[in-house]
Amino acid sequence: MTLKEAMLVRHCVREYTDRPIPDDIVAKLRNTVDECNRESGLSIQLVVDEPKAFDGIMAHYGKFSGVRNYVVLIGRKSPDLSEKCGYYGEKIVLTAQTLGLNSCWVGLTYSKVKGAYTVGKDEKLVLVIALGYGKTQGLPRRTKFAEQVSASEGEPSDWFVRGVDAALNAPTALNQQKFFFTQRGNGVEARAGAGFFTKVDLGIAKFHFELGAGKENFEWI
Repeated sequence: MTLKEAMLVRHCVREYTDRPIPDDIVAKLRNTVDECNRESGLSIQLVVDEPKAFDGIMAHYGKFSGVRNYVVLIGRKSPDLSEKCGYYGEKIVLTAQTLGLNSCWVGLTYSKVKGAYTVGKDEKLVLVIALGYGKTQGLPRRTKFAEQVSASEGEPSDWFVRGVDAALNAPTALNQQKFFFTQRGNGVEARAGAGFFTKVDLGIAKFHFELGAGKENFEWI
């Protein structure tokens, strides 16, 4: 399965079995995390077989169960930190899907576990991603129409249409989809709206847009 194929079948999963992630799959995930950190300058960390983060009241409120593995999105404080976490976090999410794992983005309903990961000086933990073998494959979400999240100066290119369709497949906090893409020639402007975790959502949507449109067809402006 490619990342593009994974994008079409991946859905949020909150309930997991007790099946451990095999060592070879863990190694592949760590390689992806390391690659993302090198590209982005983030300090993303993979935590395996650690049940405490999703064993509290908040996790039960969020309807999570059986979560023992998760990715912690951490980076140096900066104006683009949330967007970068969304972009590279989604790369990890879709990679996990290609490896047969399920996942869910988690903004608040988890507990911080001392010693499970490291948050350095001037760094911030933005959010986490639950990972594992789901009891189900999740369900599709409601989605907006392309004209609600995009516009083009002139006739939209085929690649732009494909990119917007892919972005509408992106997970967003509370399914709000508060992003907007504008085509100007071979350039695309992407903006986040106001709301909860919308900058993270923009990063996720931009990663999807690139998969759908093809990075070779446009440039971000």
